[in-house]
Amino acid sequence: MSQALFDKIEAKQYRKEALDFNVGDTVRVHTKVIEGDKERIQVFAGIVIGKRGHGLNETFTVRRISYGEGVERIFPLHSPRVDKVEVERQGQVRRAKLTYLRGRLGKKATAVKEKARKVVAPAA
Repeated sequence: MSQALFDKIEAKQYRKEALDFNVGDTVRVHTKVIEGDKERIQVFAGIVIGKRGHGLNETFTVRRISYGEGVERIFPLHSPRVDKVEVERQGQVRRAKLTYLRGRLGKKATAVKEKARKVVAPAA
């Protein structure tokens, strides 16, 4: 099959609204969890330590510290189970992957420099 045909098939499965976040951001990922016949939203909050792939195969990894233990989850970007991604804090990093956070404990494990916000003064 040609690549154009694959692209046409995959186009229907892409997320309608783009998720705007980067590596280093602190995010809250709202995922749909189905238990029996009930569906609920579960929130996973942490730092985005990496993005990989492209197209439908694009994923991002979120890491948090839970009860002194590091927990990572990998989410598919275009999955219908990912309801929304809220950016709590934008981080400024100089790496594409923040795997060095895995070796850190305590507050150092979440120490990502916050991105400076540009304040535009109103024209007088």
